[in-house]
Amino acid sequence: MTELQTKIVRHEAKVGVIGLGYVGLPLAIEFARAGLDVTGFDVDRERVASVNGGKSYIVDMSNDEMREILSTGRFRATDDFSALAQMDTINICVPTPLRKTKDPDLTFIVSAVRSIRDNLRRGQLVILESTTYPGTTDEVVQPILEESGLKAGRDFHLAFSPERIDPGNPKFNTRNIPKVVGGLTPACSAVARSLYEQCISEVVPVSSTRVAEMVKLLENTFRSVNIGLVNELAMMSSKLGINVWEVIDAAKTKPFGFMAFYPGPGLGGHCIPIDPYYLSWKAKMHDFEPRFIELAGIINESMPRFVVDRITEALNHHSKSVRDSNIHLIGIAYKRGVNDVRESPALNVMKVLIEKGAKITYTDPYVPRVREEGLELASTPLEQALSNGCDCAVILTDHSEFDYAYIARSARAVVDTRNALREFDGENIVRL
Repeated sequence: MTELQTKIVRHEAKVGVIGLGYVGLPLAIEFARAGLDVTGFDVDRERVASVNGGKSYIVDMSNDEMREILSTGRFRATDDFSALAQMDTINICVPTPLRKTKDPDLTFIVSAVRSIRDNLRRGQLVILESTTYPGTTDEVVQPILEESGLKAGRDFHLAFSPERIDPGNPKFNTRNIPKVVGGLTPACSAVARSLYEQCISEVVPVSSTRVAEMVKLLENTFRSVNIGLVNELAMMSSKLGINVWEVIDAAKTKPFGFMAFYPGPGLGGHCIPIDPYYLSWKAKMHDFEPRFIELAGIINESMPRFVVDRITEALNHHSKSVRDSNIHLIGIAYKRGVNDVRESPALNVMKVLIEKGAKITYTDPYVPRVREEGLELASTPLEQALSNGCDCAVILTDHSEFDYAYIARSARAVVDTRNALREFDGENIVRL
């Protein structure tokens, strides 16, 4: 056992987590709960102040939980990255968006790694958790860190462990989701495994950083491709006059060889709409054309316009056009139970409707205000919206807080993209 492993097991190690978002903050909390001394790093001073004030800004962490862990003295946040020099282990949990050209944007990773490089010392452990393409750890992170004069695998430990958090999931969280870990060397893997074993129920070691990086991309590309398939089936079923939701419910009674996926207004969030393009980009660098992956992306990206087509049909039934119609969007977060609108298909639906001249309002208990590309709207109470001359309501995110019986009863026309009105029938209901 190395000196660092001994410090980790004895809970004497100082743990740093860069990026206090939906991944980094819960991870930092779990390390602190396990008895480790944890410092969270973030460039956002408002976020740092919120953490130190015991105020949570993510749905999976309550203010009471924040205050409880802060009271132990084992967790604090800072925007002073020079404190990285005092850390024994450092986890990088920063965003990895796409550029408009759908190329990987590693700006946040590179910035975090440079901060570590400037404060790197012998014996430290650095783990990248941000989702990225296979090869990022040894092709990008390692060379930058070695600019310090220290050698990865000899002077410091380097590993990759993909984040797997599912915001808003009441069953699976940071603690009970198995953690995949791949080190630059076997010794790097062993030290990283020791760290995660302090607070995570199961750690799954793999042979390299590249394997670990590929694991996350496989997981999310699997979802993207299967959602693309069922979205295409939904569009096809609409043409054939078939209820796609009934088809899926019947198909999933097969006890083998089938896994149910569901259509929707498009893909949203921090992972599934983005990660397959990281894999696609890397494949093209090696002269491999990932046609299957990119076709799924094309289908999924077409869903917002398909939703607008269904809205148009619903309005036409009432002799209305999209232009000048009052259309109320029900839910704009990318998934139920969260306050995150990143890559939300609802925003694309909203954008297309505005382009067509519709008058838009929305309700979302998790998103009180939305500001996107010059658009600024505030959430409107649902009852107020439906009683004030709403021509069509559109269910885009099926939050549990919504009264779906009221929606089915009160909306003049409602387009349901999530099968939230499965228990209701009516000529006013148009399903995806």
